[in-house]
Amino acid sequence: MSIGRILGVNAQGHLGWVTVKCAVCATKMDVTRRVVYRCPECSKHFDAYFCEADARLLRYKCPYCRERLVVATKKG
Repeated sequence: MSIGRILGVNAQGHLGWVTVKCAVCATKMDVTRRVVYRCPECSKHFDAYFCEADARLLRYKCPYCRERLVVATKKG
């Protein structure tokens, strides 16, 4: 008989739900702890997330479509 524990990637504490990779430098970022930027146009087709350092170097514009980057951080 199972006690109903959820294990693995389906567990609530699993970081896969809040971890994204920077499109430029491939740094893994936790969106609940760091400032993360995203492109509103490119994120419709693929994951276009950028770390704070790369967003500053790109002057807060997407390198693919030149659209303005927006903050994607889920801080309250």
